[in-house]
Amino acid sequence: MITTHRPVGDHLREWRQRRRLSQLELACEADISTRHLSFVETGRSQPSRDMVLHLAERLDVPLRERNAILVAAGYAPVFPERNLDDPALSAAREAIQMVLAGHEPSPAIAIDRHWNLVASNRAVVPLIAGADPALLQAPCNVLRLSLHPQGVAPRILNFAQWRAHVFERLRRQIAMSADPVLTALLAELEDYMAPATLDQRDDTIGHGDQGFVVPLRLSFEGQVLTFLSTTTVFGTPVDVTLEQLAVESFFPADAATAETLRRLAQNAQ
Repeated sequence: MITTHRPVGDHLREWRQRRRLSQLELACEADISTRHLSFVETGRSQPSRDMVLHLAERLDVPLRERNAILVAAGYAPVFPERNLDDPALSAAREAIQMVLAGHEPSPAIAIDRHWNLVASNRAVVPLIAGADPALLQAPCNVLRLSLHPQGVAPRILNFAQWRAHVFERLRRQIAMSADPVLTALLAELEDYMAPATLDQRDDTIGHGDQGFVVPLRLSFEGQVLTFLSTTTVFGTPVDVTLEQLAVESFFPADAATAETLRRLAQNAQ
């Protein structure tokens, strides 16, 4: 159940300011008058259900928060939130499993909005071996697992660069969602001591100053595995749970990494 004690105008104004839009800019985006938007934000005008949804869409408000704004305006939530094991989401679960399995022998994981592990493929297992078992217990937070000194962090060769990359992603996510759990997670991760890794170099994949992506360089059995990462999300979700799921896929960035992944897959059969 969603509860709120704040007027709908406060919610809309906060999200407008979070998106760094003036009333004029949002009014133009939403094709309404600035005067009407001002009245909605100050409580002098009660927006219709359709107007609430229209403004929330223009502000790119996450579905969970759109439900909260609707409740604040006196309307029922419209976006369902189901558990991932709900029969109604069976097609989505199958799609996630197909993406994970199809990415083998390269590693891939599915995560929720707080970076908790939802599912992973078999290629992930050998890469996280040696981490503190407490970090692997459910709910396993993949950012905590990767940056904790007892996790994967000591084997990340470009740790300083990868840590900065992760923090930037997390800060953008906080800016988009205003999620207090993510804010607390960032504060926790920032307190971790940096491990004494073998190589603290900062680099990108590309040529010189023309690098185009931050790699993940991982020490593994005397080798250096280099990965590129991508994120996959559902294109048009209307369910809160699905909107907040993502698949993180790691691709080998060189032939040696690709060969090692193939060897690990063969040994696991």
